[in-house]
Amino acid sequence: MDRFAFIIHPLDPKADVARKYPLLARLLPVRLIHFLSRYWPPLVLSRVTGVRSPATGREVEGFLLACPLTARQMLHLPTWVVYRKIIQTGRLAERLGARILGLGAYTSVVGDGGLTVAQALEVPVTSGDSYTVAVSVRALLDAGRAVGVDPERAVAAVVGATGAIGSASARWLARTVPHLILVARREGALRALADQIAQETGALVTFSIQIESIAEADLILTATSAGRPLIFPEHLKPGAVVCDVARPRDVSPKVVREREDVLLIDGGLVAVPEGVDFGFDYGLPPGLTFACMAETVALALEGRFEDYTVGKRISLDRIAEIEEIARRHGFRPAGLFAFERPVGEERLQAIRRLRQAGMAVSSPVQAEVAQ
Repeated sequence: MDRFAFIIHPLDPKADVARKYPLLARLLPVRLIHFLSRYWPPLVLSRVTGVRSPATGREVEGFLLACPLTARQMLHLPTWVVYRKIIQTGRLAERLGARILGLGAYTSVVGDGGLTVAQALEVPVTSGDSYTVAVSVRALLDAGRAVGVDPERAVAAVVGATGAIGSASARWLARTVPHLILVARREGALRALADQIAQETGALVTFSIQIESIAEADLILTATSAGRPLIFPEHLKPGAVVCDVARPRDVSPKVVREREDVLLIDGGLVAVPEGVDFGFDYGLPPGLTFACMAETVALALEGRFEDYTVGKRISLDRIAEIEEIARRHGFRPAGLFAFERPVGEERLQAIRRLRQAGMAVSSPVQAEVAQ
């Protein structure tokens, strides 16, 4: 039976370390967890079983592997140190017999988007970003329609637009929306991307280095590697829909508490084929996984053991291809979730009514997302 492996790492040091080492997480302060993560060896978290394609009957199995570096360490350590730890984890995947390796969370963000890691390993590598783009843009558009936003008449914004996921999402989204706002830190890169999208699609594309520019957007996709909230209640227009792909999140929890006229959804969530058991709780409801992991598993089921999504430039053709491969093998968008909880129909109807009435409601609401 063919095997795959997928790398994850701690995003929230206390919560994520506690999933594997509960006593250790209780005893160690966060600063010490950050320090020790540099020296902790890669490890196997679980064996993934029950993976069977409903279309072909093909079965594969896999492993969840931990690259111990925390998100803060990934961002602040020298790049070569982070590469070395990721490659060590990849060597573990090779010893386990994996025929394809997925890079989760910041392991695909650091440096050149997996190119250096792929060159150092014999096992093929994918970041999973192609399927993440497909699933997240679809979720944003579906959520918009659910609350009465017509994507073909909407203003959309992409925050983190010059990153791998952000730039591909902007190009994919511009095939539907007439006006796109790009937001990132580097003005030159923004200008080049805006020119490219305008030539590809004919859409009106504007750009800004200021987060406040999203205030006119009906639909917002955010996918930065900031590691902290960037979007707050005052940045959003009434009735806006925000898809947060980033982990740690780009959107402040204050948005849920203070803006009942705004819909926040999680990006990149996928429902897996029946019977899949990941063998480890990484924070999602049963039956769901991240699109980056789903891309790795779907490629294994397809028998595509090759470097698939690597580097910072993601092909639109590859996005369309992996969406079809995943669909064929039983993966599907998870529906609308916010903070890993389903968004209820009552919530959607309430936002739809507020949009129709043209009302801006600023009263505090409960943090409950599901109705």
